[in-house]
Amino acid sequence: MRYLTLQKAIDEWQKLQPLSEADRARLSRRFTIDFNFNSNHIEGNTLTYGQTEILLLFGKVIGEAKVKDVQDMAASNVTLNMMQEEALVKETPLTQNFIRTLHRTLLREDYTVHRTLPGGMQTSYTIHAGQYKTRPNSVITRYGDRFEYASPEETPALMTDLVDWYNKAETDGKLSPVELAVLFHYRYIRIHPFEDGNGRIARLLVNYILTKHDYPMIVVRSRLKNEYLEALHAADLIVGPEPFTGANAKLQDIRPFVHYFKSMMAHEIYTDVCFLTEHDENLWWYDGERIEFRSPNYSKLLMLMMSEPVLTLADMQNHLKINMSAVKKLVKQLTDKHYIERGSADGSWRVFITPSV
Repeated sequence: MRYLTLQKAIDEWQKLQPLSEADRARLSRRFTIDFNFNSNHIEGNTLTYGQTEILLLFGKVIGEAKVKDVQDMAASNVTLNMMQEEALVKETPLTQNFIRTLHRTLLREDYTVHRTLPGGMQTSYTIHAGQYKTRPNSVITRYGDRFEYASPEETPALMTDLVDWYNKAETDGKLSPVELAVLFHYRYIRIHPFEDGNGRIARLLVNYILTKHDYPMIVVRSRLKNEYLEALHAADLIVGPEPFTGANAKLQDIRPFVHYFKSMMAHEIYTDVCFLTEHDENLWWYDGERIEFRSPNYSKLLMLMMSEPVLTLADMQNHLKINMSAVKKLVKQLTDKHYIERGSADGSWRVFITPSV
């Protein structure tokens, strides 16, 4: 869409309302995989997109995977469902208890982290599930600066202020739902109330706010992580390093992050519109990206794999009526892009890219 703006994307989205049950189900399935994969991948989870899909849709683990990464992804999906259910009860205000419950569900239990300090000295500390931090936390920016978040002593009062501000601002109606979401996200991140999981909780709460106001949910894409972090950092430079100031920032103070957020949201909503309205046998979708194959053989092969998962290269050649070298090239390119994967147990093909028809 030429000169795409957030309002234009929202207008196009509104034209599709109400969605059919089939479209709602397609969008929900796609969002479930995309959100959980990307939000966890930003934080270092190593599950692939395909592993995430199989885990969340079928409860199975394929290939090699770290136990903690599998558990984190499964817990993330439970938390996502919990958030969506809570957001549908529109008259219920946001509470700190709900935020802590999300966090406890996401982390599941307390665990100990072991670190080696400069000089070789060993240290350890406990990450508390569902409890505000008990030790200071900070981040080293990509520029090498240490950025301090709110202290453990400040955190309870700042979280009380944040939740009270949100509920009042929502009632007052002076800020749009998008402005509420972006400002809440920034203020929350500047507090960083937990010892781990703050980014994942922030992205959940953004979608809680959007869902509560009947906006489509959005995905912060892992492949665009640097843009996300740069926008936060640019806002930090304007707001300054003082945690209290950051936790009470105004919209005009965080202009770079507001600009980023609205642009990202416009793209995500319009992607949803295209996903639901564009129908072409050579058009597919993978992790929020529109994939249009130039040769119809890609789509033919993918549809064949979806209908008959157990296929040999000879079977593919017979169906597609092309030479074996062309078959191998198609398979390699689709595999290299992670659009498909062959199961080691039964040799069946798994397709992780979604058709538009």
